[in-house]
Amino acid sequence: MSTGSPRVLPVESGIAEAASVLRAGGLVAFPTETVYGLGANALDARAAARIFEAKQRPSFDPLITHLADAADLAGLVGPVPGAVAALAERFWPGPLTLIVDRPAAIPPIVTSGLESMAVRVPDEASARALIAAAGVPVAAPSANRFGQLSPTRAEHVVAGLGGAVDVVLDGGPTRCGIESTIVDARGGRPVVLRLGALPVETLVEAVGPVTVRPGSSGKPVAPGTLAAHYAPRTPLRVGDGAEPAAGDGARRGLLAFRERPAGGDWAAVEVLSPGGDLTVAAARLFDALHRLDAAGVTEIVAERVPDVGVGRAVNDRLGRAAATWRSDG
Repeated sequence: MSTGSPRVLPVESGIAEAASVLRAGGLVAFPTETVYGLGANALDARAAARIFEAKQRPSFDPLITHLADAADLAGLVGPVPGAVAALAERFWPGPLTLIVDRPAAIPPIVTSGLESMAVRVPDEASARALIAAAGVPVAAPSANRFGQLSPTRAEHVVAGLGGAVDVVLDGGPTRCGIESTIVDARGGRPVVLRLGALPVETLVEAVGPVTVRPGSSGKPVAPGTLAAHYAPRTPLRVGDGAEPAAGDGARRGLLAFRERPAGGDWAAVEVLSPGGDLTVAAARLFDALHRLDAAGVTEIVAERVPDVGVGRAVNDRLGRAAATWRSDG
């Protein structure tokens, strides 16, 4: 695997070159509204294999295929179930990934051998322009090493993947800062397989009752659903910023929701949203964890946020990050 540096191009001027790299079987990291994706031609099994190699991603964890336009879905997969089509019409482009049956054109490596496929249309104009310019659907998980913090800035991608990626399109920080919500509605009633940037409450308002079934202890049926995931290199646990100093001389970092606590012996503190806005907290989550990870602390203590709206997805990511260290310890 290359240890050099990728070409970093401004997203405004780099789309044509990046599209050419995708058509040639290369890897392109690009911003979406959620996080930066690591893209390859979804019709090319060898290109998709490069994603797994670059990320050191296990072959059992499927990828999300990205389209330039909702109208492209039927052309790729054929007839779309009514409930799936209704969700696509309501929420695409946007941070909603839908499960459909895998078409023959998509090689099995993209879906990790599953007969289903995860697909979405991103709500980021430059991402859609890139996919349209490439002229192919683009398979793209988050542009980071498997199981580690998702990237919300181009510099996160460069630091994490280096020369394993050919081109990085720099579009600045992503807007949502947290991955898409994944829903399987092929059976009629939608089943939420991964909490994400589209809140469950918004789905319920649009389509009625849904089943929430995130998480996987075995082979995933959708991307990003392993119990241990989204982790910093520094051990993380979910705790309370008001807890007293441990008195052991350890350098601890705090990820706080609304404010820096008056007490405690914190070597570094990141506040997600002084105003208590959960959308802002989600947008800042991974960026703040990247900063704490680089701060030289020995442990990160993360406060849970209110478990409503997108806060449920924030708490989901914190729980999976903490589970990584519980399972390692």
